[in-house]
Amino acid sequence: MSVRVEPPAGGLRGTAAVPGDKSIAHRALLLGALAEGPTTITGLPEGADVRSTLGAVRALGAEVVRDGTVARVTGAGAALGRPEPVAIDCGNSGTTMRLVAGLAAGGPGPVTLDGDTSLRRRPMERVAEPLRRMGARVETTGGHAPLRVAPGRPLTGTEVVLPVASAQVKSAVLLAGLRARGTTRVTEPLASRDHTERLLVHLGATLARDGTSVTIAGGQRLHGAPISVPGDLSSAAFLIVAALLVPGSELRLRDVGINPTRTGALSILRRMGAAIAVEAGREAAGEPRADLVVRAGPLRGTAITPAEVPAAVDELPVLAVAAALAEGPTTLAGAEELRIKESDRLAALGQLALLGAQVEVRADGFLIHGSGGRRLRGGRIDPRGDHRIAMAFAVAGLAAAEGVEVADPGCVDVSFPGFFVRLAEVGARVTGDGWGA
Repeated sequence: MSVRVEPPAGGLRGTAAVPGDKSIAHRALLLGALAEGPTTITGLPEGADVRSTLGAVRALGAEVVRDGTVARVTGAGAALGRPEPVAIDCGNSGTTMRLVAGLAAGGPGPVTLDGDTSLRRRPMERVAEPLRRMGARVETTGGHAPLRVAPGRPLTGTEVVLPVASAQVKSAVLLAGLRARGTTRVTEPLASRDHTERLLVHLGATLARDGTSVTIAGGQRLHGAPISVPGDLSSAAFLIVAALLVPGSELRLRDVGINPTRTGALSILRRMGAAIAVEAGREAAGEPRADLVVRAGPLRGTAITPAEVPAAVDELPVLAVAAALAEGPTTLAGAEELRIKESDRLAALGQLALLGAQVEVRADGFLIHGSGGRRLRGGRIDPRGDHRIAMAFAVAGLAAAEGVEVADPGCVDVSFPGFFVRLAEVGARVTGDGWGA
């Protein structure tokens, strides 16, 4: 199956919603399972990754009743887990695997975490090593999944300094720390997304933040509470760049999360000249959110620094597409993490050259000489099973003379089911099969 996305006759216009933020949804399910009493989650996305975490929560003994985008979790409190062996299929979700490893480290019985071929390629020692230091028994398979977490001596809080900024590893350590004796402190070289910290506070925990360090005392009890999940900014980024690149476009994206640890892509796009307005700002469950209004306009190249990568890591593929149409060069450095995502995203972005873009892929980033707004040429792209690569090249199709054909369009369901339908609803020309028309 494949989908072809071509430039529309006019601009992209209208009001659209994006799926709930899956980073927050993962954490809402897991912390709700660890809390005492019910937690009602609204705005839960329907992608495959979140389904993996929902399955994990049930496997560990929490009760979950789901009705569309609403889920009611009846937590098991500190007793979460089962004494008998538990096997959990994490699918394609690295967040599920790493966070559940932290949760299971303080549980009563052995847990085996596995996933698909792509997830089995991703590094897991980065989460196993700090959990071992806390007293957990964690075995990896050559540094990868399957991952086995078994009860050892009681967990002990410790000081953990992460060599790479990672919200997933930080969150795993904090979850283990919540079930440990004493105090756990985790420090990153750069600040990563802080959804776990915000939700912990929302559910009644006390923690301390000092720069890029977070400290939590073990033995605290969480209490169930309503959690409203905002729209996923990482998903919204594809529609934002689409609207920026198609002349005459004006899109309003409703109720999108604007957590400052996630808005790096907005800052980068504004530096490139993008017109993105933030309206109707508000906060719920500790997370800021707003409507985003995007209008088309010319972009200019920029330098994306290593310090900016953590707050924009998931949006970098579509920022590369924006760079390909901008005026002048765009450089990216310090993004080695893209090599070990669902695919080697830097290598996959090299396919921009097939569309006529001037792109040089580097070990930790890229150099792209923008076309100054001139359309790319058409082509067929292999997203390599990676949802964000598929969506990025679909956006490129809106600015390619003959459009872009994207193979395996179903992979976008990992994070944005209905993505191609949403593009068509706001005016894009989408044809082919496997996209939900």
